[in-house]
Amino acid sequence: MTQPPPVRPGGLRLGLRANLAQFCLLVGVNALVGGMVGQERSLLSLLATQVFGLAAVSAALTYIVAFGLTKAAANFLAGTLADRWGRKPVLVAGWLIGLPVPLLLIWAPTWTWIVGANVLLGVNQGLCWSTTVIMKIDLAGPERRGLAMGLNEAAGYLAVALTAYLTGLIAARAGLRPEPFYLGLAYAGLGLGLSTLLVRETRGHAKLEAQLTDAKRAADANPGPDKEPEAAGRERLSTREVVIRTSLREPALSACSQAGLVNNLNDGLAWGLLPLLFVRGGLSVGQVGLLAALYPAVWGLGQLLTGPLSDQLGRKPLITAGMLLQAVALAGTALAGSFLPWAASATLLGVGTAMVYPTLLAAIGDVAHPSWRATAVGVYRLWRDAGFAVGALLAGLVADLAGLVAAIWVVATLTAASGLVVAARMYETHPSAARR
Repeated sequence: MTQPPPVRPGGLRLGLRANLAQFCLLVGVNALVGGMVGQERSLLSLLATQVFGLAAVSAALTYIVAFGLTKAAANFLAGTLADRWGRKPVLVAGWLIGLPVPLLLIWAPTWTWIVGANVLLGVNQGLCWSTTVIMKIDLAGPERRGLAMGLNEAAGYLAVALTAYLTGLIAARAGLRPEPFYLGLAYAGLGLGLSTLLVRETRGHAKLEAQLTDAKRAADANPGPDKEPEAAGRERLSTREVVIRTSLREPALSACSQAGLVNNLNDGLAWGLLPLLFVRGGLSVGQVGLLAALYPAVWGLGQLLTGPLSDQLGRKPLITAGMLLQAVALAGTALAGSFLPWAASATLLGVGTAMVYPTLLAAIGDVAHPSWRATAVGVYRLWRDAGFAVGALLAGLVADLAGLVAAIWVVATLTAASGLVVAARMYETHPSAARR
Protein backbone atom coordinates (compact mmCIF):
# COMPACT_ATOMS: atom_id res chain seq x y z
CA MET A 1 0.00 0.00 0.00
CA THR A 2 1.31 3.48 -0.92
CA GLN A 3 2.28 5.52 2.12
CA PRO A 4 0.91 9.07 2.43
CA PRO A 5 3.43 11.89 2.04
CA PRO A 6 5.35 12.64 5.23
CA VAL A 7 3.88 15.52 7.22
CA ARG A 8 5.86 18.01 9.28
CA PRO A 9 4.33 19.60 12.39
CA GLY A 10 4.00 22.85 10.44
CA GLY A 11 1.78 21.10 7.88
CA LEU A 12 4.38 20.70 5.11
CA ARG A 13 4.22 17.62 2.91
CA LEU A 14 6.57 16.19 0.30
CA GLY A 15 5.27 15.02 -3.05
CA LEU A 16 3.79 16.39 -6.27
CA ARG A 17 0.18 15.70 -5.36
CA ALA A 18 0.48 17.30 -1.95
CA ASN A 19 2.00 20.47 -3.46
CA LEU A 20 0.21 20.51 -6.82
CA ALA A 21 -0.93 24.14 -6.84
CA GLN A 22 2.49 25.59 -6.03
CA PHE A 23 4.21 23.12 -8.34
CA CYS A 24 1.99 24.11 -11.28
CA LEU A 25 2.54 27.79 -10.52
CA LEU A 26 6.30 27.26 -10.61
CA VAL A 27 5.97 25.39 -13.92
CA GLY A 28 4.22 28.45 -15.33
CA VAL A 29 6.85 30.81 -13.92
CA ASN A 30 9.60 28.75 -15.51
CA ALA A 31 7.82 28.91 -18.86
CA LEU A 32 8.09 32.70 -18.61
CA VAL A 33 11.80 32.35 -17.77
CA GLY A 34 12.27 30.25 -20.91
CA GLY A 35 10.39 32.79 -23.00
CA MET A 36 12.94 35.45 -22.05
CA VAL A 37 15.63 33.41 -23.83
CA GLY A 38 13.30 32.41 -26.66
CA GLN A 39 12.91 36.04 -27.77
CA GLU A 40 16.57 35.92 -28.87
CA ARG A 41 16.97 32.43 -30.33
CA SER A 42 16.18 33.13 -33.98
CA LEU A 43 17.07 36.83 -34.18
CA LEU A 44 20.25 37.94 -32.43
CA SER A 45 22.76 36.34 -34.81
CA LEU A 46 20.84 37.98 -37.65
CA LEU A 47 20.86 41.32 -35.83
CA ALA A 48 24.63 40.99 -35.46
CA THR A 49 25.24 40.51 -39.17
CA GLN A 50 22.37 42.43 -40.79
CA VAL A 51 21.89 45.40 -38.44
CA PHE A 52 25.26 45.88 -36.73
CA GLY A 53 27.46 44.63 -39.60
CA LEU A 54 29.62 42.12 -37.70
CA ALA A 55 31.46 39.99 -40.24
CA ALA A 56 33.46 37.63 -38.02
CA VAL A 57 31.42 34.77 -36.56
CA SER A 58 33.36 34.91 -33.29
CA ALA A 59 32.45 38.59 -32.89
CA ALA A 60 28.79 37.91 -33.67
CA LEU A 61 28.66 35.28 -30.92
CA THR A 62 29.95 37.55 -28.15
CA TYR A 63 26.40 37.87 -26.82
CA ILE A 64 26.30 34.12 -26.13
CA VAL A 65 29.68 34.29 -24.38
CA ALA A 66 28.41 37.12 -22.17
CA PHE A 67 25.16 35.26 -21.51
CA GLY A 68 26.88 31.96 -20.70
CA LEU A 69 29.49 33.37 -18.33
CA THR A 70 27.03 35.49 -16.36
CA LYS A 71 24.40 32.75 -16.23
CA ALA A 72 26.99 30.25 -14.99
CA ALA A 73 28.07 32.60 -12.20
CA ALA A 74 24.46 33.46 -11.34
CA ASN A 75 23.59 29.75 -11.13
CA PHE A 76 26.26 29.24 -8.47
CA LEU A 77 25.18 32.37 -6.64
CA ALA A 78 21.52 31.29 -6.78
CA GLY A 79 22.29 27.93 -5.18
CA THR A 80 24.33 29.32 -2.31
CA LEU A 81 21.91 32.20 -1.64
CA ALA A 82 18.91 29.86 -1.81
CA ASP A 83 20.46 27.67 0.90
CA ARG A 84 21.35 30.70 3.01
CA TRP A 85 18.45 33.13 2.61
CA GLY A 86 15.64 31.17 0.98
CA ARG A 87 14.37 30.50 -2.52
CA LYS A 88 11.73 33.19 -3.10
CA PRO A 89 13.97 36.27 -2.57
CA VAL A 90 16.40 34.94 -5.18
CA LEU A 91 13.57 34.33 -7.66
CA VAL A 92 12.16 37.84 -7.26
CA ALA A 93 15.62 39.41 -7.58
CA GLY A 94 16.16 37.54 -10.83
CA TRP A 95 12.99 38.96 -12.34
CA LEU A 96 13.88 42.50 -11.29
CA ILE A 97 17.23 42.18 -13.07
CA GLY A 98 15.53 40.78 -16.18
CA LEU A 99 13.04 43.64 -16.62
CA PRO A 100 15.34 45.94 -18.67
CA VAL A 101 16.46 43.21 -21.12
CA PRO A 102 13.75 43.59 -23.81
CA LEU A 103 14.07 47.38 -23.71
CA LEU A 104 17.82 47.19 -24.26
CA LEU A 105 17.32 44.82 -27.20
CA ILE A 106 14.79 47.23 -28.71
CA TRP A 107 16.75 50.45 -28.21
CA ALA A 108 20.38 49.27 -28.54
CA PRO A 109 22.32 51.74 -30.74
CA THR A 110 25.49 49.59 -30.74
CA TRP A 111 26.38 45.93 -30.38
CA THR A 112 27.84 46.66 -26.93
CA TRP A 113 24.32 47.32 -25.69
CA ILE A 114 23.23 43.89 -26.97
CA VAL A 115 26.09 42.26 -25.08
CA GLY A 116 25.12 44.21 -21.97
CA ALA A 117 21.52 43.06 -22.30
CA ASN A 118 22.74 39.49 -22.39
CA VAL A 119 24.74 40.00 -19.22
CA LEU A 120 21.48 40.97 -17.50
CA LEU A 121 19.66 38.11 -19.22
CA GLY A 122 22.28 35.67 -17.95
CA VAL A 123 21.77 36.86 -14.39
CA ASN A 124 17.99 36.67 -14.82
CA GLN A 125 18.17 33.12 -16.17
CA GLY A 126 20.68 31.94 -13.58
CA LEU A 127 18.73 33.24 -10.60
CA CYS A 128 15.21 32.45 -11.83
CA TRP A 129 15.68 29.11 -13.60
CA SER A 130 17.99 27.71 -10.91
CA THR A 131 15.56 28.74 -8.21
CA THR A 132 12.52 27.18 -9.89
CA VAL A 133 14.52 23.95 -10.30
CA ILE A 134 15.50 23.96 -6.62
CA MET A 135 11.95 24.74 -5.50
CA LYS A 136 10.45 21.90 -7.56
CA ILE A 137 13.03 19.45 -6.19
CA ASP A 138 12.09 20.65 -2.69
CA LEU A 139 8.39 20.03 -3.29
CA ALA A 140 8.59 16.75 -5.20
CA GLY A 141 10.51 14.59 -2.74
CA PRO A 142 12.86 11.77 -3.78
CA GLU A 143 10.58 9.35 -5.65
CA ARG A 144 9.25 11.54 -8.50
CA ARG A 145 12.22 13.80 -9.00
CA GLY A 146 12.63 12.82 -12.64
CA LEU A 147 9.00 13.64 -13.40
CA ALA A 148 9.35 16.97 -11.60
CA MET A 149 12.42 17.92 -13.62
CA GLY A 150 10.80 16.75 -16.84
CA LEU A 151 7.83 19.04 -16.27
CA ASN A 152 10.07 21.95 -15.26
CA GLU A 153 12.40 21.71 -18.24
CA ALA A 154 9.56 20.96 -20.66
CA ALA A 155 7.77 24.14 -19.68
CA GLY A 156 10.91 26.23 -20.04
CA TYR A 157 12.01 24.88 -23.41
CA LEU A 158 8.56 24.71 -24.94
CA ALA A 159 8.36 28.41 -24.12
CA VAL A 160 11.77 28.91 -25.74
CA ALA A 161 10.51 27.13 -28.86
CA LEU A 162 7.17 28.91 -29.07
CA THR A 163 8.74 32.32 -28.53
CA ALA A 164 11.50 31.65 -31.08
CA TYR A 165 8.85 30.69 -33.62
CA LEU A 166 6.64 33.69 -32.86
CA THR A 167 9.50 36.19 -32.96
CA GLY A 168 10.62 34.71 -36.28
CA LEU A 169 7.10 35.20 -37.70
CA ILE A 170 6.89 38.74 -36.34
CA ALA A 171 10.34 39.60 -37.71
CA ALA A 172 9.46 38.24 -41.15
CA ARG A 173 6.51 40.66 -41.28
CA ALA A 174 7.62 43.67 -39.21
CA GLY A 175 11.44 43.56 -39.18
CA LEU A 176 14.02 42.47 -36.64
CA ARG A 177 13.20 45.30 -34.21
CA PRO A 178 11.26 46.38 -32.16
CA GLU A 179 8.06 44.32 -32.46
CA PRO A 180 9.54 40.81 -31.81
CA PHE A 181 10.78 41.86 -28.38
CA TYR A 182 7.42 43.07 -27.07
CA LEU A 183 6.83 39.46 -26.00
CA GLY A 184 9.80 39.70 -23.66
CA LEU A 185 8.32 42.77 -21.98
CA ALA A 186 5.12 40.87 -21.26
CA TYR A 187 7.01 37.83 -19.92
CA ALA A 188 9.14 39.90 -17.55
CA GLY A 189 6.21 41.82 -16.07
CA LEU A 190 4.09 38.71 -15.58
CA GLY A 191 6.96 36.70 -14.12
CA LEU A 192 7.78 39.37 -11.57
CA GLY A 193 4.13 39.74 -10.54
CA LEU A 194 3.51 36.00 -10.07
CA SER A 195 6.78 35.46 -8.20
CA THR A 196 6.17 38.37 -5.85
CA LEU A 197 2.50 37.78 -5.09
CA LEU A 198 1.80 34.05 -5.39
CA VAL A 199 4.98 31.94 -5.11
CA ARG A 200 5.66 30.59 -1.60
CA GLU A 201 8.98 29.74 0.05
CA THR A 202 9.99 26.03 -0.16
CA ARG A 203 13.11 25.86 2.01
CA GLY A 204 11.03 24.26 4.75
CA HIS A 205 10.34 21.29 2.45
CA ALA A 206 14.09 20.77 1.98
CA LYS A 207 14.57 20.83 5.77
CA LEU A 208 11.80 18.26 6.15
CA GLU A 209 13.43 15.97 3.58
CA ALA A 210 16.81 16.42 5.29
CA GLN A 211 15.32 15.29 8.61
CA LEU A 212 13.70 12.26 6.99
CA THR A 213 16.89 11.38 5.09
CA ASP A 214 19.07 11.62 8.18
CA ALA A 215 16.61 9.60 10.24
CA LYS A 216 16.54 6.84 7.63
CA ARG A 217 20.33 6.73 7.38
CA ALA A 218 20.63 6.63 11.15
CA ALA A 219 18.11 3.78 11.34
CA ASP A 220 19.91 1.86 8.57
CA ALA A 221 23.25 2.29 10.34
CA ASN A 222 21.69 1.15 13.67
CA PRO A 223 24.32 2.80 15.85
CA GLY A 224 24.90 1.77 19.44
CA PRO A 225 23.85 3.99 22.37
CA ASP A 226 27.29 5.60 22.63
CA LYS A 227 27.72 6.25 18.87
CA GLU A 228 26.39 9.35 17.11
CA PRO A 229 24.46 8.58 13.91
CA GLU A 230 26.74 8.95 10.92
CA ALA A 231 24.41 11.29 9.03
CA ALA A 232 24.23 13.81 11.84
CA GLY A 233 27.54 15.47 11.07
CA ARG A 234 28.67 13.99 7.80
CA GLU A 235 26.45 16.03 5.51
CA ARG A 236 27.21 19.49 6.87
CA LEU A 237 29.51 20.62 4.06
CA SER A 238 31.08 23.98 3.35
CA THR A 239 30.54 25.65 -0.01
CA ARG A 240 34.12 24.77 -0.96
CA GLU A 241 33.54 21.11 -0.16
CA VAL A 242 30.35 21.07 -2.26
CA VAL A 243 32.20 22.66 -5.21
CA ILE A 244 34.99 20.07 -5.06
CA ARG A 245 32.62 17.15 -4.61
CA THR A 246 30.28 18.21 -7.41
CA SER A 247 33.01 19.22 -9.85
CA LEU A 248 35.68 16.56 -9.35
CA ARG A 249 35.56 14.10 -6.50
CA GLU A 250 32.13 12.44 -6.54
CA PRO A 251 31.90 10.21 -9.67
CA ALA A 252 28.22 10.71 -10.52
CA LEU A 253 28.16 14.44 -9.73
CA SER A 254 31.33 15.17 -11.68
CA ALA A 255 30.21 13.05 -14.65
CA CYS A 256 26.94 14.97 -14.72
CA SER A 257 28.78 18.29 -14.51
CA GLN A 258 30.96 17.59 -17.55
CA ALA A 259 27.98 16.22 -19.51
CA GLY A 260 25.99 19.34 -18.69
CA LEU A 261 28.84 21.57 -19.90
CA VAL A 262 29.12 19.71 -23.21
CA ASN A 263 25.35 19.62 -23.68
CA ASN A 264 25.13 23.39 -23.45
CA LEU A 265 28.27 23.71 -25.55
CA ASN A 266 26.34 22.20 -28.44
CA ASP A 267 23.26 24.25 -27.54
CA GLY A 268 25.41 27.37 -27.82
CA LEU A 269 26.38 26.18 -31.29
CA ALA A 270 22.71 25.63 -32.19
CA TRP A 271 21.76 29.06 -30.87
CA GLY A 272 24.51 31.12 -32.45
CA LEU A 273 25.90 29.28 -35.47
CA LEU A 274 23.05 27.30 -36.98
CA PRO A 275 20.92 30.34 -37.94
CA LEU A 276 23.94 31.64 -39.88
CA LEU A 277 24.39 28.23 -41.54
CA PHE A 278 20.72 28.11 -42.51
CA VAL A 279 20.75 31.63 -43.99
CA ARG A 280 23.88 30.85 -45.99
CA GLY A 281 22.11 27.70 -47.18
CA GLY A 282 19.40 29.86 -48.76
CA LEU A 283 16.64 29.67 -46.14
CA SER A 284 14.35 32.61 -45.39
CA VAL A 285 14.07 34.29 -41.97
CA GLY A 286 10.75 32.51 -41.44
CA GLN A 287 12.31 29.10 -42.17
CA VAL A 288 15.22 29.91 -39.84
CA GLY A 289 12.72 30.75 -37.12
CA LEU A 290 10.91 27.46 -37.68
CA LEU A 291 14.14 25.44 -37.40
CA ALA A 292 15.21 27.49 -34.36
CA ALA A 293 11.88 26.55 -32.75
CA LEU A 294 11.82 22.88 -33.81
CA TYR A 295 14.84 21.79 -31.78
CA PRO A 296 13.72 23.24 -28.40
CA ALA A 297 10.11 22.18 -29.12
CA VAL A 298 11.08 18.52 -29.47
CA TRP A 299 13.42 18.96 -26.50
CA GLY A 300 10.66 20.47 -24.39
CA LEU A 301 7.92 17.98 -25.30
CA GLY A 302 10.31 15.03 -25.03
CA GLN A 303 11.09 15.84 -21.41
CA LEU A 304 7.50 15.06 -20.47
CA LEU A 305 8.42 11.46 -21.31
CA THR A 306 12.11 11.25 -20.49
CA GLY A 307 11.83 12.77 -16.99
CA PRO A 308 9.46 10.10 -15.65
CA LEU A 309 11.21 7.45 -17.79
CA SER A 310 14.40 8.10 -15.85
CA ASP A 311 12.45 7.30 -12.66
CA GLN A 312 11.74 3.87 -14.15
CA LEU A 313 14.87 2.97 -16.15
CA GLY A 314 17.43 4.95 -14.19
CA ARG A 315 19.50 8.03 -14.95
CA LYS A 316 22.69 6.65 -16.50
CA PRO A 317 21.22 4.91 -19.59
CA LEU A 318 19.31 8.01 -20.69
CA ILE A 319 22.26 10.36 -20.17
CA THR A 320 24.71 8.15 -22.07
CA ALA A 321 22.38 7.43 -24.97
CA GLY A 322 21.20 11.04 -25.14
CA MET A 323 24.71 12.46 -25.48
CA LEU A 324 25.56 9.97 -28.24
CA LEU A 325 22.31 10.76 -30.09
CA GLN A 326 23.11 14.47 -29.95
CA ALA A 327 26.47 13.73 -31.57
CA VAL A 328 24.74 11.83 -34.39
CA ALA A 329 22.29 14.73 -34.88
CA LEU A 330 25.09 17.28 -35.13
CA ALA A 331 26.88 15.11 -37.68
CA GLY A 332 23.64 15.00 -39.68
CA THR A 333 23.43 18.80 -39.54
CA ALA A 334 26.95 19.10 -40.91
CA LEU A 335 26.15 16.72 -43.77
CA ALA A 336 22.77 18.27 -44.68
CA GLY A 337 22.23 21.24 -46.98
CA SER A 338 18.50 21.91 -47.24
CA PHE A 339 15.43 22.50 -45.07
CA LEU A 340 14.06 18.96 -44.63
CA PRO A 341 17.37 17.24 -43.69
CA TRP A 342 18.14 20.09 -41.32
CA ALA A 343 14.66 19.69 -39.78
CA ALA A 344 15.28 15.96 -39.28
CA SER A 345 18.62 16.67 -37.60
CA ALA A 346 17.03 19.33 -35.38
CA THR A 347 14.41 16.79 -34.31
CA LEU A 348 17.08 14.22 -33.41
CA LEU A 349 19.04 16.85 -31.52
CA GLY A 350 15.91 17.71 -29.55
CA VAL A 351 15.28 14.06 -28.69
CA GLY A 352 18.85 13.57 -27.49
CA THR A 353 18.77 16.72 -25.40
CA ALA A 354 15.41 15.72 -23.88
CA MET A 355 16.96 12.43 -22.75
CA VAL A 356 19.79 14.26 -21.01
CA TYR A 357 18.52 17.54 -19.62
CA PRO A 358 16.03 16.65 -16.86
CA THR A 359 17.88 13.43 -16.09
CA LEU A 360 21.10 15.25 -15.19
CA LEU A 361 19.22 17.49 -12.75
CA ALA A 362 17.42 14.51 -11.25
CA ALA A 363 20.75 12.71 -10.77
CA ILE A 364 22.19 15.72 -8.94
CA GLY A 365 19.13 15.68 -6.69
CA ASP A 366 19.56 11.94 -6.08
CA VAL A 367 23.14 12.24 -4.87
CA ALA A 368 23.27 15.60 -3.07
CA HIS A 369 22.03 15.67 0.51
CA PRO A 370 19.07 18.04 1.03
CA SER A 371 21.15 20.20 3.37
CA TRP A 372 23.56 21.15 0.54
CA ARG A 373 21.50 20.20 -2.52
CA ALA A 374 20.70 23.77 -3.63
CA THR A 375 24.41 24.60 -3.62
CA ALA A 376 25.19 21.41 -5.58
CA VAL A 377 22.52 22.30 -8.15
CA GLY A 378 24.11 25.74 -8.44
CA VAL A 379 27.58 24.24 -8.98
CA TYR A 380 26.27 21.81 -11.60
CA ARG A 381 24.43 24.59 -13.41
CA LEU A 382 27.57 26.75 -13.24
CA TRP A 383 29.45 24.11 -15.21
CA ARG A 384 26.51 23.39 -17.48
CA ASP A 385 25.89 26.99 -18.52
CA ALA A 386 29.58 27.73 -18.84
CA GLY A 387 29.10 25.48 -21.88
CA PHE A 388 27.31 28.35 -23.64
CA ALA A 389 30.44 30.48 -23.45
CA VAL A 390 32.82 27.63 -24.27
CA GLY A 391 30.66 26.58 -27.21
CA ALA A 392 30.34 30.09 -28.61
CA LEU A 393 34.08 30.76 -28.33
CA LEU A 394 35.13 27.38 -29.69
CA ALA A 395 32.58 27.26 -32.51
CA GLY A 396 33.19 30.88 -33.45
CA LEU A 397 36.96 30.48 -33.65
CA VAL A 398 36.78 27.24 -35.62
CA ALA A 399 34.14 28.75 -37.94
CA ASP A 400 36.36 31.77 -38.64
CA LEU A 401 39.37 29.54 -39.29
CA ALA A 402 37.84 26.56 -41.09
CA GLY A 403 34.15 27.29 -41.74
CA LEU A 404 30.77 26.66 -40.15
CA VAL A 405 30.62 22.96 -41.05
CA ALA A 406 34.03 22.28 -39.46
CA ALA A 407 32.83 23.88 -36.22
CA ILE A 408 29.81 21.57 -36.16
CA TRP A 409 32.02 18.49 -36.61
CA VAL A 410 34.27 19.56 -33.72
CA VAL A 411 31.30 19.97 -31.38
CA ALA A 412 29.81 16.63 -32.51
CA THR A 413 33.07 14.88 -31.62
CA LEU A 414 33.20 16.48 -28.17
CA THR A 415 29.58 15.48 -27.51
CA ALA A 416 30.25 11.84 -28.35
CA ALA A 417 33.31 11.85 -26.08
CA SER A 418 31.23 13.26 -23.22
CA GLY A 419 28.73 10.40 -23.56
CA LEU A 420 31.55 7.89 -23.28
CA VAL A 421 32.83 9.60 -20.11
CA VAL A 422 29.36 9.17 -18.54
CA ALA A 423 29.33 5.50 -19.54
CA ALA A 424 32.73 4.93 -17.93
CA ARG A 425 32.53 7.09 -14.78
CA MET A 426 28.94 7.48 -13.64
CA TYR A 427 27.08 4.96 -11.48
CA GLU A 428 23.28 4.64 -11.32
CA THR A 429 21.89 7.21 -8.87
CA HIS A 430 18.14 6.53 -8.72
CA PRO A 431 17.51 4.40 -5.62
CA SER A 432 14.98 2.01 -7.20
CA ALA A 433 16.92 1.55 -10.44
CA ALA A 434 20.19 1.02 -8.57
CA ARG A 435 18.63 -1.84 -6.56
CA ARG A 436 17.48 -3.70 -9.67
